[in-house]
Amino acid sequence: MILNSYKVHYLTSKSLRSPSVTDPEYPTCSYQFVVMVRMHTPGKGISQSALPYKRSVPTWQKLTSEEVKETIYKLSKKGLTPSQIGVILRDSHGVNQIKHLTGTKILRILRAKGLASTIPEDLYHLIKKAVAIRKHLEKNRQDKDSKYRLILIESRIHKLARYYKKKAVLPPSWKYESATASALVA
Repeated sequence: MILNSYKVHYLTSKSLRSPSVTDPEYPTCSYQFVVMVRMHTPGKGISQSALPYKRSVPTWQKLTSEEVKETIYKLSKKGLTPSQIGVILRDSHGVNQIKHLTGTKILRILRAKGLASTIPEDLYHLIKKAVAIRKHLEKNRQDKDSKYRLILIESRIHKLARYYKKKAVLPPSWKYESATASALVA
């Protein structure tokens, strides 16, 4: 699930059981759940793809784990992102779930080989979008809607950067600056 347009809320549930259950073996307790909701849009954003129930490799799959890893390395050296690599493997090579075949995700495979990008993919695309809007605003200064959308996109960039700093994906000193943003996506 891409985090670029989501906001994290913490909800506290009183009980995981129905109120009619009064068995002392199942006391009511408080848990914290992380629920992802859309940011800057009124939609609920709950639609997603369903993964197959079976987590084993299909019997018709002819590629081995090593062949898939070599293909991932080759596609990454061409400059493709992990999601683009997954789409190519799914559509051209018939690999439905890389994790089921190799045991690890594409990004983790790339990190182990040292081919992963320094900026996470969703943050990269937000920065790329902000750079494109800034370029548009240089020519069209009176475009008020684009100015507003740029503010929203940059707030998502700051929120996502804060999240990635907390998860130690980005270094603590990393900061988004609009003046140097075009160099990040070039």
